[in-house]
Amino acid sequence: MLVLGIESSCDDTGVALYDSEVGLIDHVLFSQIATHAIYGGVVPELASRDHIQKLLPLIKRLLLQTAHKLDDIQGIAYTRGPGLSGALLVGAAFAQSLAFARKLPCLGVHHIEGHLLSPLLESDRPSFPFLALIVSGGHTLLVNVQALGVYQVLGESLDDAAGEAFDKTAKLMGLAYPGGPLLARLAKNGDPTRYRLPRPLLNRSDLMFSFSGLKTAVAQLIAKEDLTSAKVQADIAASFQAAVVDVLVTKTLSAVKQTGLTQVVVSGGVSANSQLRAQLLFGLQCVKAKVFYPRIEFCTDNGAMIAFTGCLRLQAGDVSEQDFSVKPRWSLNDLSYPFGATREKPPM
Repeated sequence: MLVLGIESSCDDTGVALYDSEVGLIDHVLFSQIATHAIYGGVVPELASRDHIQKLLPLIKRLLLQTAHKLDDIQGIAYTRGPGLSGALLVGAAFAQSLAFARKLPCLGVHHIEGHLLSPLLESDRPSFPFLALIVSGGHTLLVNVQALGVYQVLGESLDDAAGEAFDKTAKLMGLAYPGGPLLARLAKNGDPTRYRLPRPLLNRSDLMFSFSGLKTAVAQLIAKEDLTSAKVQADIAASFQAAVVDVLVTKTLSAVKQTGLTQVVVSGGVSANSQLRAQLLFGLQCVKAKVFYPRIEFCTDNGAMIAFTGCLRLQAGDVSEQDFSVKPRWSLNDLSYPFGATREKPPM
C-alpha cells in the first residue's frame, strides 16, 4: 500500500510517500524558520499561510523526484492534531479533498503517535513492546507502548515541555529563534557545574515532568549575571541543559525499572541533543536496556512519520470519516485502545 503523508501541525510543511512493501520512498520538508525568526517565535496565522502556499508544490516535487503519479497513491494520512488549529486545518482540508476526489481511504494521524513510531522507520528498530520517551517542542511524555494503538501514558509535563523550556530559556539569553539548538551548541563550551539549578520533581516517585520552575530559576540567574561574558553565557547554557537532561534520564530509568521494559525509544526534537543521548546510553546500558532513535532529520516534525503511521493504521482497518475537523488538543490516551487489549500486529 502506497500512502501519502502530510504533516502541517506547526511551522514545518512535510510530505512523504511510504510503501508497505518497500518502506519509505522519499520525503520533502519545508521549514518556516526564516518566516518566524524576525518575530522570535511561531506566528500561527503566518504558519497557516505558508502551509497553503507550500503544500501543493511540495507534493508535486515529491511525486516528480520519486517518479510516482497521483494514480499510484492508495491512501492518504495527515496530521489531525495536536498542533495549531489553522495549520492543522490546511493539511486536513487538502488531504480529505484529495481523498474524496480520488476515492481513496484517508486517515487523520495523532502527531505524537507519529513521533513515537518514527524510530520504526530505521533498519535497527525496536519490536513491541517498548518504552517511549517523547521530547518535542510542545510535549514531554513517557509511554508504555504494547502494540500499535495500545499505549499507556506513564508521565507527562505539567507545564512547559523540555523543548519549550530550551527555546524560552534561549530567548531569555538573547539567542536567535529557534533558540533551543543554539543553546545546546553554546552549552558544549560551558561548565555544567558552575550554577546549581533545580531539578524539578526529580525526587518524586511518579513520572511527571515540570520545567517552568527551572526556566524561572534561569531568568533570576540571568538578572544578576553579566551576559556580555561569553563564558557566563556558556556556563548558564550548560547548567540549564544539565538540569533538563538529569531529569529526563532519571525519569526514564525509573520508568524502565517500573515497567521492566528493556527497549527504549527516544524521539522528538530534543532527542537530537548529544548530551541527552550520551547520558541515556550510559544509564540504559547499566540496566541492560537498549535505546533507539529516529535518524536526525526525523527527530523534528516530518511527513515520513505521518505516512508510516498512517500506513500501519490504514492496514489495520482504521479510516476516518469524511471529516475536516482537527484536534489542536488531543491526548494520546484519547487515541489508545484499552490498555492491554489484544490487537493483531499490522504488517511491517
